[in-house]
Amino acid sequence: MHWFSRTLAAAMVLLATPASLAIESTDSAAKAPIRQIAVTIDDLPWATLGDATPATLAQYHPRLIVAMKEAAIPLIGFVNEGKLVSGDKVDTSRVHLLKDWVDAGFDLGNHSYSHADLHAVGLEAYESDILRGEVFLRPLLAERNKKPEWFRHPYLRAGRTVEDKAALQAFLAEHGYRIAPVTVDTSDWVWAGAYRKAIAAGDTASMTRLRDDYVPYMVSKVDYFEDQSIQLLGYNLPQILLMHANEINADTFGQLVAAIRARGYEFITLEAAMKDPAYQRADAYLGKWGPSWIHRWATGEGRPKEFYAGEPVTPAWVLAMAGIDSE
Repeated sequence: MHWFSRTLAAAMVLLATPASLAIESTDSAAKAPIRQIAVTIDDLPWATLGDATPATLAQYHPRLIVAMKEAAIPLIGFVNEGKLVSGDKVDTSRVHLLKDWVDAGFDLGNHSYSHADLHAVGLEAYESDILRGEVFLRPLLAERNKKPEWFRHPYLRAGRTVEDKAALQAFLAEHGYRIAPVTVDTSDWVWAGAYRKAIAAGDTASMTRLRDDYVPYMVSKVDYFEDQSIQLLGYNLPQILLMHANEINADTFGQLVAAIRARGYEFITLEAAMKDPAYQRADAYLGKWGPSWIHRWATGEGRPKEFYAGEPVTPAWVLAMAGIDSE
């Protein structure tokens, strides 16, 4: 009987183990945050650190379009129509770059004409720059029975006073726009500056190193703001990622989407992300910078400086290669 009892007990443990693991697995899955993200791309038709059109544009713009189509995710690009002008004339070839976006099935929004800084030019000039930034955008979307619905602040600078913010919100609503926030803010533009210099120098070793380090950097930003959202809101809201139309994104877009997807993220539209009630919170930030909306809400709640700690930074070697002092 002693042998039988031990055998029976062992069998019962073996039979119980799968169910226990299943319960534990179910509990773990229940605790996992919901992960959704909308991808937005600024400074169309192409982001630069200066006014000149880079020599890489003809090669890398089609590469970015192809990479985005292959990724098969929803996308919206934000246009600076000043980039469509060469000298005093409209460059029709640049207008066709925007057509490539809508032909690929992507949405477009207004990012102002000249990428104006609200804090520098003032509200009246800023509003004029917004309207000037829809001269081509509005008819281009009308050809597809659409209209511009989203506005993205250049530099993410949204106003230094409550009054300016309210006036701008009213102006945008009057013209049919909604503000497109950003929760996952990145310095991809710094990496792009370094990458463009490596391309110009034919420095393939640096190009490879930049690509290899860039994707983990971007994923670390997503991870950081997921944690910030959970700390602030108690859950991971549908995130909104800011990127730019540039060479390094053209060469890494597929890998980046795969890496974010491997974290369990579903890619959704900006419209779908904005349905989350967190986006009804007031933007309480009145500083001179352009932080993530998660940090704007945290400012409104008076979170201590320790709350903002730990955000991933661009490595010093990338800043040096780009010729930029700081992010």
